[in-house]
Amino acid sequence: MIRDPETMNVFVDTVQRFVRERLVPAEEVVAETDAIPADIVQEMKDMGMFGLTVPEEFGGLGLTMEEEVLVMLEMGKTSPAFRSLFGTTVGIGSQGILMDGTAEQKAEYLPKLASGELIASFALTEPDAGSDAASLRTTAVRDGDDYIVNGTKRFITNSPHAGIFTLMARTNPDNKGAGGVSAFIVDAKSPGISIGKIDKKMGQKGAHTADVIFENCRVPAKNIIGLKEGQGFKTAMKVLEKGRIHIAAIAVGCAERMLQDSLAYAMERKQFGEPIANFQLVQAMLADGQAELYAARCMVLDAARRRDDGKDVAVEASCCKMFATEACGRIADRAVQIFGGAGYLSEYGIERFYRDVRLFRLYEGTTQIQQIVIGRGMVKNGHVS
Repeated sequence: MIRDPETMNVFVDTVQRFVRERLVPAEEVVAETDAIPADIVQEMKDMGMFGLTVPEEFGGLGLTMEEEVLVMLEMGKTSPAFRSLFGTTVGIGSQGILMDGTAEQKAEYLPKLASGELIASFALTEPDAGSDAASLRTTAVRDGDDYIVNGTKRFITNSPHAGIFTLMARTNPDNKGAGGVSAFIVDAKSPGISIGKIDKKMGQKGAHTADVIFENCRVPAKNIIGLKEGQGFKTAMKVLEKGRIHIAAIAVGCAERMLQDSLAYAMERKQFGEPIANFQLVQAMLADGQAELYAARCMVLDAARRRDDGKDVAVEASCCKMFATEACGRIADRAVQIFGGAGYLSEYGIERFYRDVRLFRLYEGTTQIQQIVIGRGMVKNGHVS
């Protein structure tokens, strides 16, 4: 659903130009320093990137799912670290408050998130609870007007920079499943919170993850999202469903960037007296990438439109996440192959993308989790979509 095509086209053009003129030239600096330059961070805030999905009444742009996808297709054409900086705020960090928060919670936090004053992180994963999110062990025990939180969260994106955490913790120890989990808004400066050292990762330099340790951290009871215990897991699943379409769109954007770079290289690189793009086996790799890119883009836009229409897209969102991220991985591999020896060298950038996009098939639900969601959804619905 695009509410105002003309305005949307102008915004997408602005993002496209920002990616081309500001972000792509900064990719090497980010990779070498493991940090995004402060002036670029400020520009993203000024553009409204942190408030893409926050309603206009709270200072955001209030993009529909389809509009969000169009922006992410452009943001995907550069290093994923840039998107990651505001992505947790736009998506899994703020959406729980937006979807299930009280009017007071929305009024207090959403304007600060939209402006970039606060960066939000999503604290769900633990050392022993990732794909099996319902088995999390972090506890929140009621103590007067507060809850005492204890536990460790792992791989938490943007945690070193977060102003608030959307925290999932077990409030009912007698309920070992999803029903015992509640969602909290936690001030990152609260006593009892410590951040572990920044993880050294395979790729995505500039996008920081770290452990978050809660030791007798007091969280006001008024900070339970929606003021309801036991709703945390449902909130998390709604948030992740939307996030899967978002990540799929980023994967499509990255795939397009890599395929375009591969085509440009193949048309310039000569062997046997002619461009390697003229060779049928190179064309076959390009063609496979183009077909998968086209299919993934169509899937993501279709799922976004269905969601905007109010339809249940749990299966479609997982289909997008699975197909787009797996296709992106295959396109990355072919890109290295088309570049040949140059593809293995850092100066050409393809090996960096090859490492960066590997994460897409893991976070916000691995490919295998998507298969389970899709399969169970098919059985539950009794028909194919």
